[in-house]
Amino acid sequence: MMSNKIRVWDPLVRIFHWSLVLAFTVAYPSGDEESSLHVYSGYVVLGLIAFRLVWGLAGTRYARFSDFVYSPVTVIQYLKDMASKRPKHYVGHNPAGGAMVIAMLLCLLVVSVSGLKVYAIEEGLGPLAGASPALTVISPAYADDDDDEHEHGRNESRHGDDDEAEEFWEEIHEVSSNFMLLLVFLHIGGVIVASRLHEENLVKAMVTGTKTGKADIMNTTRGGSD
Repeated sequence: MMSNKIRVWDPLVRIFHWSLVLAFTVAYPSGDEESSLHVYSGYVVLGLIAFRLVWGLAGTRYARFSDFVYSPVTVIQYLKDMASKRPKHYVGHNPAGGAMVIAMLLCLLVVSVSGLKVYAIEEGLGPLAGASPALTVISPAYADDDDDEHEHGRNESRHGDDDEAEEFWEEIHEVSSNFMLLLVFLHIGGVIVASRLHEENLVKAMVTGTKTGKADIMNTTRGGSD
């Protein structure tokens, strides 16, 4: 049977994908060091998320959310078909892959926002610094002793609140980062399994932008209503 090639992933999708891989690879192990490298790589991740959200609405056909966001029923059925080794072929993201894209974007958004909150509380820097309780009022230079004592008490209370907020956001940041790592491993596993079942190299496709397969299945489009 003849093989066929189809252009699936546009250059911006491919640049986004591999840039995100690189940024997360840098950000995750550097988190314990609290280095500027971790901060800057986090900004890159946040910028990439913003781009992907826009491109998911205004991008090329297979980059749009409308092409790969399916109902939970369809996703579950696809996973069942994968388990039985007879999944339907999709030119773009399959239902499981589409669900993984959404899950990873949401998780990375939580990772990024929680990281910015920690950065704001600890360093008083970043776009969320203005919303941090750590940056509130400094006592007047000419206040009397009673006012100073009162302000000192309020500052101690505020610092206690800051410590609690910092601990809360650090926990969110750590848990979401580790969950993202789990999603990465699941994603890699899914790519390997889908590549074997569909007899196509999905990693190569994300490099070249082109998928190669049997002519009849490469003409398969998104089927059914979701």
